[in-house]
Amino acid sequence: MQVALDDYVWAAGVATDLVNTAPEVWHGEDKLPDLASLVAFAEQHSIPVSTRPGDLRAVHRLRTTVRDLIDHPTQDRLITGATELTATAAYVTLQAGAGRARWAVSLQPTATTSDALSLISGVGILSVVQTLGAERFHTCSAPTCQGAFIDTTRPGRRRYCMPGLCGNRVNVANHRANLQQRGT
Repeated sequence: MQVALDDYVWAAGVATDLVNTAPEVWHGEDKLPDLASLVAFAEQHSIPVSTRPGDLRAVHRLRTTVRDLIDHPTQDRLITGATELTATAAYVTLQAGAGRARWAVSLQPTATTSDALSLISGVGILSVVQTLGAERFHTCSAPTCQGAFIDTTRPGRRRYCMPGLCGNRVNVANHRANLQQRGT
């Protein structure tokens, strides 16, 4: 498996999706409770699946590590932490194709799904720090959400970990409050 170093939006999105599977985001429900859910998560994100015993625990530890980086986003801490996450890389190559060359990182042949998620999260974090800056790491603005995210939007004004869910909940609550205030 190879991860393109210039595809930071995808890699940061995988890291964001990973941290938002945690029980604290879903009011106690873990969205990665077993290997089947881990396999489904990997397949949803086009990550090769190669699980071994203990891989789920490794992914849960990775999820905690990535969340901690997002929650405490100093540039030095992000770089150090994300560099450790990329330790599963075997080598860096320059890929030619489609009229341009791009740098890519390859996993070791014995890598697991946990290793792939670690590499992808590390590349995403490092690329966002380098391209957009450490100020792009946030916790969700929705009052009832404990989610976190890496903002890769062009203007950098994203407020919710899951805009379709958290953003809609806030908008509906605001709409209802406005209706109630107007007395309708």
